[in-house]
Amino acid sequence: MYEMQPLQRISYYLLRGKASSSLLHGQSSLSTSRVTHSSIQIPKHPLLYPSRTFHSTSASFNTGPTTKAQPFTNILASDIPPPVQVASISPSGIELTDGLIIPGACVFLEGKVFLWDPPKTFWEGWKKEHFDVFEVVVPKPEILLLGTGKTIFQPPPFIREHLNKMGIQVDVMDTRNACSTYNLLSEEGRRVAAALLPLAPRTWQKAHEMVKTSSVSK
Repeated sequence: MYEMQPLQRISYYLLRGKASSSLLHGQSSLSTSRVTHSSIQIPKHPLLYPSRTFHSTSASFNTGPTTKAQPFTNILASDIPPPVQVASISPSGIELTDGLIIPGACVFLEGKVFLWDPPKTFWEGWKKEHFDVFEVVVPKPEILLLGTGKTIFQPPPFIREHLNKMGIQVDVMDTRNACSTYNLLSEEGRRVAAALLPLAPRTWQKAHEMVKTSSVSK
């Protein structure tokens, strides 16, 4: 059986468009990814309604005076920014890159934002029904980032088991880290969702309550 010599093997891979720097160094392959710059910066500081997007820009090699250096580079991100990403988070709410500020609890799912109305305290009154939205969505997210406000509060086992049965991995963290992790994974094209509680606890005013309040004020 004829065996190609080293130089012939390299020429063969060149012809097939599969040569890489790793081949020349004795490795089999070297995967490459597009490079983008991402402004993932988080400063100091179940009602469901759809809403909104984060900032991700392609890498620029212009060295002119108007070019700003970006603090982070996500080498796995694509050129198309995800539809929802977080610009900052503070006690006043979660600010998206399009300027929308969400003051209360919310869910990021399938490129949309849903207002979320869970119980005020951990974990009294929490039920499987508070995660019903994940039962109807197709395809389901691979990962759910559960942001529990300023600090981490581990959920009771039944919540994790309920989501695991749907094939969803649950990662619990404080809301600030949940936002930055969501930005990173969504840029990479992962099927990720986030259920986020605000830093300052507050509840959404329901539609019938708003109507009642407005009628009383009149």
